[in-house]
Amino acid sequence: MMKQIFLLLIFFGSLATFSQKKEDKLNVYTFSEAEKLHQQKPKPIIVFVSTDWCKICFGMQKTTFKNDEIIQLLNEQFYFIKLNGEEKKDITFLGKTFVYKPTGTNTGVHELANELALVNSKISYPTTVILNTEFTIDVQIPNYLDSTMFLKIIEKYSEEKI
Repeated sequence: MMKQIFLLLIFFGSLATFSQKKEDKLNVYTFSEAEKLHQQKPKPIIVFVSTDWCKICFGMQKTTFKNDEIIQLLNEQFYFIKLNGEEKKDITFLGKTFVYKPTGTNTGVHELANELALVNSKISYPTTVILNTEFTIDVQIPNYLDSTMFLKIIEKYSEEKI
């Protein structure tokens, strides 16, 4: 009987501990929000360029961007933006309006994705872009980045810019 009570106490104790774990939430901004916030507090901007059909992009969103250390570092030291490379809505950023450009019957690329993620004359999905506080591109990485690699990149970038 004592053994059962002890096991119940451990079970409920672990449930209470587990339920108290606060999951950090990644702050995701639009380009206009990041631009406004940047005026008050300049920080580099990370743009994650992806598409709805990209399974690698989806995987990165479900793993890399769920990592607590990454979420904390992104929220503290960067403005994070997700950009669908095939977004059909116009996006105004830095006083310029970028539009969707059809390339075929049901295909196309948003001008802003083209501007940010074009590497060697082509766009790969996903591409992670870091814009410095002057809004120029410092880093373009056209590939899947696991949590370890992504963390190394943003930590190194943060150290160099401080």
